[in-house]
Amino acid sequence: MRLKTILGIGVALAVFVGAAALVYAWRSEIAPIATPAPAGFDPKLVAEGKELALIGDCRTCHTAPAGRVFAGGLAMPTPFGTIYSTNITPDRETGIGAWSEAAFARAMREGVDREGRHLYPAFPYDHFKLTSSQDIRALYAYFMTREPVSAKAPANELAFPVNIRLVLAGWKLLFFNQKQQQPDPTRDEQWNRGRYLVVGLGHCGACHTPRNPLGAEDKSHAFEGGEVEGWRAYALGKASEASIPWTADALESYLAEGFHPDHGVARGPMAAVTENLSQVSRQELAAMAVYLASLEPVASSPSKPATVASPPPPQSTGFQTATPPAPSDPGARLYANACASCHDSGRTLPLGAVPLRLSTAVSGEGPENLMTLILNGIPAASNGTAPVMPAFGDAMTDEQIISLARYLRRDIAARSDWPSLEASLRQARAARTVSRAR
Repeated sequence: MRLKTILGIGVALAVFVGAAALVYAWRSEIAPIATPAPAGFDPKLVAEGKELALIGDCRTCHTAPAGRVFAGGLAMPTPFGTIYSTNITPDRETGIGAWSEAAFARAMREGVDREGRHLYPAFPYDHFKLTSSQDIRALYAYFMTREPVSAKAPANELAFPVNIRLVLAGWKLLFFNQKQQQPDPTRDEQWNRGRYLVVGLGHCGACHTPRNPLGAEDKSHAFEGGEVEGWRAYALGKASEASIPWTADALESYLAEGFHPDHGVARGPMAAVTENLSQVSRQELAAMAVYLASLEPVASSPSKPATVASPPPPQSTGFQTATPPAPSDPGARLYANACASCHDSGRTLPLGAVPLRLSTAVSGEGPENLMTLILNGIPAASNGTAPVMPAFGDAMTDEQIISLARYLRRDIAARSDWPSLEASLRQARAARTVSRAR
């Protein structure tokens, strides 16, 4: 009898806890509306929304390769499976055409869609929650005045139990804090504007902060670097591995142009970010740069020069010098034959290149970015002024690439060897194979 009582209490408690969890996780639907006419939105508000969408990198995630802009369908690999971005054009059936501004604001600030479904944090509502009501109104106006596109995103490919959206309510309980960010009265207006954009809509920490095993940002290590689609998002501020500390001017130039001669070129996911930011006002970029530069140590340390100078440039355009003796180190020979004519030439873009002793790809914590760059190079841009680099993935063997990377790390960057070169190269080759098969 006593055992039955205990079991009964246990079952009742389990039912109560389950019911409480369901009540906590459940969110109501927001009623659909008639799709607003584009002419009903203030053109000035739409223009503001366009710039905010560029800062938020919206078109990058919500546009599939060869797809229509903002129509969704981009595959976003995560440790838990693949998530496909949604259609955010004002199509009524497959997009957000039936969404009110209130429904749009709830998605931005709470990670819940119009129908009451919890959104996966691949949509960075943990940052977008900081967006002001005025800026949300501008974004809504911009998206609702885009051309409607009928395009249904593929179903997400996620493992149990992550494929059950109600589970996300538990994730939010653990990691999602809806507290708003207040201006710092000890800082000026430009710094506060920059923090608002960087921490909020720009969601820089989503890539540049490491994540825990459940996919949440480790806020105790904010901006200390993260992993994104096989690339290393470098640490910013005090944890930066840059050979020359970033200044506000350098950051503004880099964000606007995707390149800085003291730091190199934006590649991987960052290339799309700077492509979008190149269309943003310099006033906004300056504010973001001022905030990011403030993360640097108060007393900037001097540059970290390499202890061994780069080899002299070979005979090439602009250098009519005698050909130097071939180095004995195989990595040094590869550098002299394949790299030095651009990286040591002093030539301007697109045929010149940043000295590799300054490149974080060489001096950084891991070799992932360097391996990807050696394999894939940097394709020529349409504007003809961006850096260009040939791909060596087919021209060099794995042994040669490892030798070159070790030479760059040891002799150019004057840093200790990476312990994971071979594994990083295998991963980069595998990613290259998948990319070419698409």
